[in-house]
Amino acid sequence: MLLQVLGTAAGGGLPQWNCACPGCSGARAHPGRRRRHASLAVRADEGRWYLVNATPDIGDQIEDSAELRPGPGRRDTPVAGIVLTDAELDHTLGIARLREADGFRVVATAQVRRALTDRLHLDDVLAPYTKITWRGLDVEPEPLHPGGGVEVSVVPVSAKRPRYAAETAATDLRGADADGLGDHGWVTALKLRDAATGRCLLYAPALAVWTDAFQEAVESADCVILDGTFWDDDEPRHTGISTRTATEMGHLPIAGPLGTARRLAAARARCLYTHLNNTNPLTNPESQQHALLGSWGLEVAADRMVIEL
Repeated sequence: MLLQVLGTAAGGGLPQWNCACPGCSGARAHPGRRRRHASLAVRADEGRWYLVNATPDIGDQIEDSAELRPGPGRRDTPVAGIVLTDAELDHTLGIARLREADGFRVVATAQVRRALTDRLHLDDVLAPYTKITWRGLDVEPEPLHPGGGVEVSVVPVSAKRPRYAAETAATDLRGADADGLGDHGWVTALKLRDAATGRCLLYAPALAVWTDAFQEAVESADCVILDGTFWDDDEPRHTGISTRTATEMGHLPIAGPLGTARRLAAARARCLYTHLNNTNPLTNPESQQHALLGSWGLEVAADRMVIEL
């Protein structure tokens, strides 16, 4: 199974257009620190790739990867579709950027699909341009691409809804319980498994709760790419971006008693952090936190890195 990391930043990217915090200023002064919105590409079959989440950077992310560029025909593209972990804007706005395609697949839970179609009206907006074929996601693995060798399934991790759907009752989203996930289908971790080798990736760019099911998924994975939005729980408050803690914002921190690092230290899998907020000291490779993370045997994912499982 071949994977390409297309981006590793939380919402707003790094630098964020309206921010002059140390992380954003450092990225402007040192272009090597720039990060695009968190996304991943997986080769589902020969010449057929799926993007995990569709970010506002999707056009540049495709252009930056030779494997994802069009050809040999003028309008041939290896991008077959999108898999969504949630309905947040920074993970879905890029769908509209694909309007030039004849058609493409979007794989999502019932909750995510209905939020995008009933609240954002993506189907109505894009219908004059292209055809979206929707497919469901479930806890039981299914081939990601018809006839392909990569299987996809989900681990529910949160009932957190995007702000534009925060007041929506479950019954207002028609068929939102069709996949049996209930409210916990709003945010999921993806399990991508190579059917031939059994090798498995667990991708969780947003993680609010470390459940028993998620622990089992970590233990069975060969590589884990995990929510690294905030270094510690108080980071949003002491940097002034919010009055809430990291966990109150729906992201388990990396360090501290609530942190994910201590849980990952015993994992057999290769573990990397993604979805870094601009306030996270890990955006500076010279920070003491970056060195500390390395001493724990954990990594920070980098834009454009390639992982083969």
